[in-house]
Parts: sequence; C-alpha cells; structure tokens
Amino acid sequence: MNDASPPSQAPQPDPAQQTVRVALPRTTPYVTYAIIGITVVIYLLQLATRALAGVDIPAVLFIKSNELIRSGQLWRLLTPMLLHGSITHIGFNMYALLSFGAGLESYFGHGRFLLLYLLGAFAGNVASFLFTDANSVGASTAIFGLLGAEAVFLIQNRKVFPGRFRSAIGNIIFIAAINLFIIGSLPGIDNWGHIGGLLGGLMFTSFAGPRWEVEGNYPTFHLVDKRSVQAIMVGAATVLLVFGGLAMWGMVR
Repeated sequence: MNDASPPSQAPQPDPAQQTVRVALPRTTPYVTYAIIGITVVIYLLQLATRALAGVDIPAVLFIKSNELIRSGQLWRLLTPMLLHGSITHIGFNMYALLSFGAGLESYFGHGRFLLLYLLGAFAGNVASFLFTDANSVGASTAIFGLLGAEAVFLIQNRKVFPGRFRSAIGNIIFIAAINLFIIGSLPGIDNWGHIGGLLGGLMFTSFAGPRWEVEGNYPTFHLVDKRSVQAIMVGAATVLLVFGGLAMWGMVR
C-alpha cells in the first residue's frame, strides 16, 4: 500500500545558533606609514649631520637627557621616539611598528591610534627619566605601548575573536617576555622605557580601546564600537595625569 503522506522536510537551522562571520574593519594605515616616514627622515638627518657637521644634531635637540629635562626641556619626554642609534635599531623598530600598527590603526581609527602611539612614547620616556640616568633614544617606548594596547583590546573583545584569542594573547606575552627579559637584559637597552610604554598602552586602552558589539539582522551583521568619545578623553587624561604627575615628582626629587 502506498503512503500518500507528504515527505518530511529537513529542519531549518536556527539563525541564532549559527556561527556568523563578521568582517573586521580595515582601513589604510596612513598614520602608521606617516610615522615610519617621519622617523626614517629624522634618521637620515642624523646620518647626514654626523657626516657633514661631525655631530648628530637631531640627537642633540631631541635625545632623552635627564639633566636637560630637569632644566625645562620637557619635549625630551616625547621626542626620543623619533631618534635611533643604528640601522639595525631603526629597522627592528619600524618593522615592529608596521607589524602591530597597521592592524591596530584599523581597529582604533587614525586619531585614536596616533594618540595611543604618543601616549605610549610619553609613558615610556617618563619611566626611563625616573629610573635611569642614561640618555636614550628609540621608538620602542611607543611600540611597547602598542603591544600593551593589543593585549587589552583582544581581552575586551575576545567574543569577536573566538578562534584567535588564545593564540594571539600567547604570542603577545611571548614577544613581551623575550623583549623584557632577554633582549632587555643586554647592555644599552632601556628596559624601563619598555615597561613604561607597555603600562601606558595598557592604561589608555583599558579606558579608551574599541569595545565592539555585533549588531544587525541575520544574515547581515556588522561591528559597532560602543566606546564613547568621553571615554577616550578619560583614557588619555588618565595616562597624562599619572605619568605627568610622576614626571613632576621626578623633576623635584
């Protein structure tokens, strides 16, 4: 006897239970490229003035010197990020900036990324000013700020990176540990600058880093940054107040 009942239909997937891929924001990292370009030009000026005048004029003007900072030349708490001591030094730092900066700039946006870079450099140079009397140069203060920022960003947005979170955090911890405990133990390395930059990036991003949420209707979703402009201002002000206060303390101690 034939069964005349209609064939059963396969159950349809519940959109709420499906894994949905959401495109991450991507922009051309103009600020990263501009920082690299400016830093390279300054390094070429360092080489040229050494060859032509017998003195590194950019270093004379911008190096981190505790004595000159205490005399009122406060720009030296920021400008050492533009200087480098060798082709290896600038090559390593600019490679690291491109590796970390391009992605972070896409996530943070151009203005917030520039603010992060400057605050990391400031925090690192303040820490160096407080804890070592040696002159220092290099963008690694700012780059360690990017490293700290990426760690906080991934933690705060771990639901958006379910398959990459653990490996990415592990990679950041590994890079930080190698630089702080192995490379940082070598003579001439300003590890206090690295630590200060790392803390500055951690602090700023804790308040001001992007906080993404998925919005939209299935199957079209998009990411929305829920971090307010006021929170970004609070993050920047916190870093400036904490490390600015430490710098003032260092000036009078």
